[in-house]
Amino acid sequence: MEVATPVVLAPMAGITNPAYRQLCLEQGAGLYVCEMITSRGIVERNPRTHAMLRFAPGETTRSVQLYGVDPATMARAAAILATDFGVHHIDINLGCPVPKVTRRGGGGVLPWKRDRLAALLQQTVAAADAHGVPVTMKTRLGIDADHLTYLDAGRIAQDAGIAAVALHGRTVQQAYAGQADWDAIGTLADALDIPVLGNGDVWEASDALRMVEQTGCAGVVIGRGCLGRPWLFRDLADAFAGRDTRHLPTLGEVAAMVRRHAELLAEIHGERHGCTDLRKHMAWYFKGFPVGGDLRRGLASISSFAELDALLAQLDADAPFPTSELGAPRGRQGTPRDKVTLPQGWLDSRTLGDEDLSAAESDVSGG
Repeated sequence: MEVATPVVLAPMAGITNPAYRQLCLEQGAGLYVCEMITSRGIVERNPRTHAMLRFAPGETTRSVQLYGVDPATMARAAAILATDFGVHHIDINLGCPVPKVTRRGGGGVLPWKRDRLAALLQQTVAAADAHGVPVTMKTRLGIDADHLTYLDAGRIAQDAGIAAVALHGRTVQQAYAGQADWDAIGTLADALDIPVLGNGDVWEASDALRMVEQTGCAGVVIGRGCLGRPWLFRDLADAFAGRDTRHLPTLGEVAAMVRRHAELLAEIHGERHGCTDLRKHMAWYFKGFPVGGDLRRGLASISSFAELDALLAQLDADAPFPTSELGAPRGRQGTPRDKVTLPQGWLDSRTLGDEDLSAAESDVSGG
């Protein structure tokens, strides 16, 4: 599978639904990944899980991030994605830092167990390869600064037939706080023969070019940087094509983007539900713009196109983009955790054996 622009829209729970993916691909995203889906939910035909596996008309490449801890279940899920849903690419989540996942041995702490990681990747790749579907992996530096896993995980992934590795330059302990370690991304890129994609602290197109130059990575993965800014992908496409452009939309252009987003959501969920889902994006879209408190509160509580249009009409369409927001972090950051919540004795050995980790898929978003 070829990706014309080496820029991936990262899967984000509650964000990268078909509407937002369509919006980003219209702006120039090279690959656009569905929200994380649990392998157990797919195999057990969970209605909520299968409802999330919807794709916009423009998604000529169907990409899904798959989460799981059991190799056999992951393999069955990969086959179902390929045969029943026409998925063209599967990305395996091995970087989730959420405590309810890590305390049961899943997500970003699973790579500590090299035997389970190898089995999970090998079986998933074999199942997907039977249908010509490439599998990639996204992971983190490790559990914390004293328990790094990314080099081992990268080599295991390469040996298992993984097509590319995306590395978020933070540990599980850091979550989304602090600064991403781009040097580690470069170290992994030097160590592997397969492509390495960099993730972390790419807020502008110039950051992406700098990451590629500094690390030698093959492309970038964009998560929080595009929240409320789907036009960032237009800037990225221009930057990687050698066009020296950057789009700084006026408030009126942002309003038009919001309206387009609402329309796409309504096509999936209906007008009321779609407008309700859009509410969480409003603070990101209008961050830094001169929008009064009453208007912001109104936009964050819309339930219909009529309400949305009436409020958007009150905006100063000519207001310029707030340049103070350029290069600034977006979305959640928080502070590093004191420690990572792990299963008892998790760090005592780098192997897991036949231990059952199925509880790590309980209560996980993605069905």
